Amino acid sequence: MRQTIRNTSVLALASTLALAGCSASGDGDGGTADTADGGGDTITVMYQRTEGVTALDELFNRIKPEFEAANDGVTVELQPIEAAEDDYATQLALAQQSASTAPDVFYEDTFRVRSDVEAGYLLNLDEYVAEWEDWDQFNEGARGAGRGDDGSTYAIPLGTDTRGIWYSEPLLEAAGVTLPWQPENWQDILDTAEQIKAYDPESVPFHMYAGKPAGEGTLMQSFLPLLYGTEDRLYDEESQTWNTGTQGFKDALTFLDTLYDDGYAVPVEEALDANLWQTIFDTRLPDAKLGGVVEGSYGASFWQQGGPFEWPEYADSIGVAAFPTQNGQAPGRVSMSGGWTLAVGAQSDAPDLAFEFLTLAMNFENSLAYTVENSQIAVRDDVAGDPSYLEANPYVKFFTDLVEVTNFRPATADYPRISAQIQEATEQVVTGAAEPAEAAAAYDDALVRIVGADGVSGS
Repeated sequence: MRQTIRNTSVLALASTLALAGCSASGDGDGGTADTADGGGDTITVMYQRTEGVTALDELFNRIKPEFEAANDGVTVELQPIEAAEDDYATQLALAQQSASTAPDVFYEDTFRVRSDVEAGYLLNLDEYVAEWEDWDQFNEGARGAGRGDDGSTYAIPLGTDTRGIWYSEPLLEAAGVTLPWQPENWQDILDTAEQIKAYDPESVPFHMYAGKPAGEGTLMQSFLPLLYGTEDRLYDEESQTWNTGTQGFKDALTFLDTLYDDGYAVPVEEALDANLWQTIFDTRLPDAKLGGVVEGSYGASFWQQGGPFEWPEYADSIGVAAFPTQNGQAPGRVSMSGGWTLAVGAQSDAPDLAFEFLTLAMNFENSLAYTVENSQIAVRDDVAGDPSYLEANPYVKFFTDLVEVTNFRPATADYPRISAQIQEATEQVVTGAAEPAEAAAAYDDALVRIVGADGVSGS
């Protein structure tokens, strides 16, 4: 999902956990505790907040006084973690190691739900959602993102997203590219990149993320759109095995190799900067110095009023296109979807209060505001049909329509470790440390170590 500013290290967690331990569990017996006067409970809410991820922080600060007023004696302690996505996940996992620091409510990436259920971090919410009237408004696809291997619900989706190409209309037009631009296959992208490079050698013609610093951005905005545009997949749902030795895996790495080796993407040293997304949205696209980038449907939220990189003219300068399949084969377009959820901690001493806070955060009014402000794809049917959602920005319909051709990451407990190996493979290729076939072979070996010989299929 979206990459955020790596502005704290994991070492910064010490002070966070110390504060959490004092406020959330004064007696050391659980994730909540009596307040100082012994008159009520404190529920802790842990989530990610950075310069580019502020919508949830704004939502929680808005509803905190409302919730406390409705629950006499209850205090909501917000614990924002200033960290990039992978660092946030690390800090959250560290907090879960002790009941005294484990949060009551927390922000959870969909791809981590099953592994965290297996680790015992998430409370089973089946009994709660059965009594929650609003649950009927959540579409079935979104509900599935919060389920564990046992089919039970452990997390509630905040929203989802899709991926496409954001491109600079002024730069493409100046380079002689016909607008609107819609590449029909991978070669069209490379041809357009060469056209832009010939026009303006100082610009970046077309960028796709690579390497470990971009974290899941490397998978969701780069490798997986490429792989899922071939005939191959990471995982075989029917046999429940991971695929090895596929041509599509090698082809995806080869495309990235070409993109970087031919000078179409940003220089490697810049590509391995976790803050690259900031440069892309803050300067490169607004200054028409980047031809195109594969990014999420949330992109407009950075430029809208109140966003981190306000740009009132963005709709007049930015076009969007679907990412094409490798050779233009059906369905012709490909996208990836992820999203985030809210979950209740399995160690919470006040699960009823925690779930009540969660439902307030995700009622119609608050879900609508969060979805619009964060340029998310709606997961509630009533939000999806609301005029303010449909008119939120000029790209809503385009990215919502990509749901028809979208794909999701394998929902297995092993996925986070496998993702890290793919990030490593892309980094090896774009830095020149390994050829695509070598990096693919190394990935296959690592895959067997992770899931065992019985967990893989292929050559």
